[in-house]
Amino acid sequence: MKLSWLDIRSLGEAREAILQEALHYRLDAVVADDTADLADLPPTVTKVLFPRPGEMPTEFGDASVVIVDPETHGTTPAELAVEHPDVEFGRFVEIVDAPTLDDACESARTEKWSVLLFRDPTKIPLEIVIAAAARSDGNIITIAQDVAEAEIIFGVLEHGSDGVMMAPAGVGDAARLKAAADADTPHLELVELEVRRTEHIGMGERACVDTCTYFREDEGILVGSHSKGMILCVSETHPLPYMPTRPFRVNAGAIHSYTLSKDERTHYLSELKAGSKVMAVDVKGQTRMVTVGRVKIETRPLISIDAVAPNGQTVNLILQDDWHVRVLGPGGAVLNSTELRPGDIVLGYLPSEDRHVGYPINEFCLEK
Repeated sequence: MKLSWLDIRSLGEAREAILQEALHYRLDAVVADDTADLADLPPTVTKVLFPRPGEMPTEFGDASVVIVDPETHGTTPAELAVEHPDVEFGRFVEIVDAPTLDDACESARTEKWSVLLFRDPTKIPLEIVIAAAARSDGNIITIAQDVAEAEIIFGVLEHGSDGVMMAPAGVGDAARLKAAADADTPHLELVELEVRRTEHIGMGERACVDTCTYFREDEGILVGSHSKGMILCVSETHPLPYMPTRPFRVNAGAIHSYTLSKDERTHYLSELKAGSKVMAVDVKGQTRMVTVGRVKIETRPLISIDAVAPNGQTVNLILQDDWHVRVLGPGGAVLNSTELRPGDIVLGYLPSEDRHVGYPINEFCLEK
């Protein structure tokens, strides 16, 4: 889990409302420069004291973590830890050049908490710190200017910073920061679907979804004609006789088809465009979000595949009617769509909710 730290040191009139929002959404920590601002906070939130430059109190009140800047506070976390064994101490480092980057790497390797402020917009220094701390037990908390930057920080080098500290611009930012920290994709319970019928249905438009990511051999995207039933379409990572592999692409299906995106929201394939997000899924149900780089919609012959789930629910998928378009079966078996026969088993997913403009909703909805 990524950590969300709310910096309240410079908040104005909206401070109380923002603080209540942070507590409601269960942000992990509140950062203040005065012990009095931490006194009335509930035990559900970590109380972090980050004293003003040049000021280091002798007592830390309710603070459970204290951040120290050796340059301005005139002391180190190690020195304070001897005097206050019941408090955790961390180090603040402002990275502006190579020597301060070395300081940040050393802090990340040795300190329980490292709060880092990168002055340059590039994320390469953060990548270096994360790599340097790969075998350490400490936590890297990176200061972000806004939620958009927080989202990037959480994804640097795939591992990302352990947490983000941010001063909110207004009400709503605390909730958005928490959402960015909790943006892990879910594990999906895939089911085995038995093919009942295939039918050549003539011409129509199909969409190839080209992403900015290399898919693994057992990975693709879920696609279906109905929001409550989808089949796992494999990417073009497997060799083909007449063309090179394109491991970033899924020949996904007819343009009306649904696929899954962030928060399990559905999107029509026709809606996807450069910058859209889709959910990549492997045969074990592990998921990740990938970014669409391009969608190619072209007229092609189509094939309709009908399958049934163990609970009797029917699933339909319409694909390009061509041998090289494939779906995945149990164990990662790669199945050519035109060679599917009744009794064959494919992998699928059965969302339980109906959809309204792509969002899950509990209401009556008949799809056929």
